[in-house]
Amino acid sequence: IGLHSAEIDSQMEWTDVQKKIIPWKNSTPSLDLEMAFQDRAAKLGKSSSGLIVVASLIDKPTNLGGLCRTSEIFGASALVVGSLHYIQDKQFQHLSVSAEQWLPLVEVKPCQLVDYLQQKKTEGYTIIGVEQTAKSFDLTEYCFPEKSLLLLGNEHEGIPPNLIHHLDVCVEIPQQGIIRSLNVHVSGALLIWEYTRQQVIKQKQQK
Repeated sequence: IGLHSAEIDSQMEWTDVQKKIIPWKNSTPSLDLEMAFQDRAAKLGKSSSGLIVVASLIDKPTNLGGLCRTSEIFGASALVVGSLHYIQDKQFQHLSVSAEQWLPLVEVKPCQLVDYLQQKKTEGYTIIGVEQTAKSFDLTEYCFPEKSLLLLGNEHEGIPPNLIHHLDVCVEIPQQGIIRSLNVHVSGALLIWEYTRQQVIKQKQQK
């Protein structure tokens, strides 16, 4: 019996499997899965995360869909988009893989951004731009405040000058290659992850 147990332990040690739940591929989801979704839905808008991701300047459905998925996975409290019509786009849905059902989405048109950013400042948010500027901070050296609003730039033009004046800080991603810009979804995902990583570390230290 001991030898048999050792063989099982050995097999378990070297065997790994995927642990993903893919809701849209379950035609008859289990009761446990339904309960998990109901619990997640009940918490919409009440996330403990203090991160708001603002993507109003982005106009490619694929980037918005990817950001929606990333924001939901890492527990952002909301994703702000320039128009809720993007949600119906097939390219958005292909990238978001249903994340829009579990993440609060807010519509703020580009022309409304100045007022929106000022409002969030009064609510205690630090307005962070993802942009390379003369005074930008290296991502590896920046400490995210708990209440952070992440403003992402347009795919081609970045963050316009009139909005940069309303930012509290700009953060840039250190690069080593010749090409000087990342895809905006990739840039957003890196900052979302770094915010999440820092907050997880903070919570562990508090315990």
